[in-house]
Amino acid sequence: MGKKKTLTGALLATAMLTVAGCGGGGTASGEPATAPSDPGDATGEIKVLTHRTDLVQDGTMARYAAEFNKTHPKVKVTFEALTDYEGEVRIRMNTDDYGDVLMIPAAVAKNDYPKFFAPLGSSEELGSRYRFSDKTDVGGKVYGIAQFGTANGFLYNKAVWKKAGITDWPTTPQEFLADLRAIEAKTDAVPYYTNFKDGWPLTAWSNDIGSVSCDAKANDKLAGPVSPWKEGGELRVIDSLLHDIVKAGLSEKDPNTTNWEASKGMIAEGRIATMHLGSWAITQMRDAAKKAGTDPADIGFMPFPAQKDGTFCATATTDYQQAVSAHSEHKAAARAWIDWFTEKSGYAAKEGAISTVKAAAMPDTLADYGDNDVKLVERSEAETGEVNAIDNAAEIGLDKPDYRRQLVDIARGAQKGDARSFFADLDKRWNEAAKTAGS
Repeated sequence: MGKKKTLTGALLATAMLTVAGCGGGGTASGEPATAPSDPGDATGEIKVLTHRTDLVQDGTMARYAAEFNKTHPKVKVTFEALTDYEGEVRIRMNTDDYGDVLMIPAAVAKNDYPKFFAPLGSSEELGSRYRFSDKTDVGGKVYGIAQFGTANGFLYNKAVWKKAGITDWPTTPQEFLADLRAIEAKTDAVPYYTNFKDGWPLTAWSNDIGSVSCDAKANDKLAGPVSPWKEGGELRVIDSLLHDIVKAGLSEKDPNTTNWEASKGMIAEGRIATMHLGSWAITQMRDAAKKAGTDPADIGFMPFPAQKDGTFCATATTDYQQAVSAHSEHKAAARAWIDWFTEKSGYAAKEGAISTVKAAAMPDTLADYGDNDVKLVERSEAETGEVNAIDNAAEIGLDKPDYRRQLVDIARGAQKGDARSFFADLDKRWNEAAKTAGS
């Protein structure tokens, strides 16, 4: 299965909801997870819960564990891969038994992290070493370390776009729509593919918050009655583009029949021109091209069609964060695994992703961004807890596919309504929720 069958990333693809009744089977001690200074002193058997069923099944994770054991010989690492990662882990977290290391489920509200996870260190300490540490910062302590980061934008088949006579990236939503119309007129490809049925790819549009404004604090600024979908607002620009693509008939004919796994081969073969995803997907699409016998170099990646002072910007957001269970009996060994996996395994590089380690170089998959001077904006997560609280109270779900599915259905005439009234309703719900959420 693909990395984001449950994810990614994400990155990830379900609501940031407080886990109802999810208090665990006991009270967390608050004991920190600190790796021993000598790797050889780390001991115990740890279970790592993962959404990467593909890497467990093909033996990749076992190979990582074997490498880890070369420096940590007294730690036995086992893996449990979960197809419905979010759903299954959410249930397990009603008990004390949810592994030793796990990816923090999107269903756990940020402010509840201390109930379920062991602190890994201070924000000051870990923030100097790692990107995205503020994502799990609660009260000056960090509770999770990102597996990697991802830039956001559109995967596209360069050969198809070239066949349509397009050589430059669109700089506005209007230019983007015009380019898709040219693809429709001059090629046999589906100009844009929503991945509507699987749903989680629709959540990637929320990761563009900050790309349009080129503002690292754009997501933080949602923490209040700010009418996020007002005319000219960033979410209005983002969601209007999705709506207008579908309304213009530039996406697949029946979104209920989309298939994520099949879409990889379809874009590789030029049957799909464009999809909105994180940069983590580039390697998967290029691998699909190799299998299809087409040129992997045809898989390109472009930023959201907007510029600030003549410059493209793209947000850099996190994939799943690895955390240590507050109830783990082998916290030192669990932390040793996280540190090694983050810094020594090479996992991020293999995935073509942005390393969590600040000192690491950018991946080759983002060469197009580097060549075109795209500014990467590392999105602040300082107010994520408050934003999540408002989002939950408003029952919108910025990190769920539901409201964008509704938007797509309105655009294609499968549901009554229009974009203007839909956005006005979202603003009303958001602003009303902001008056009480988190108070």
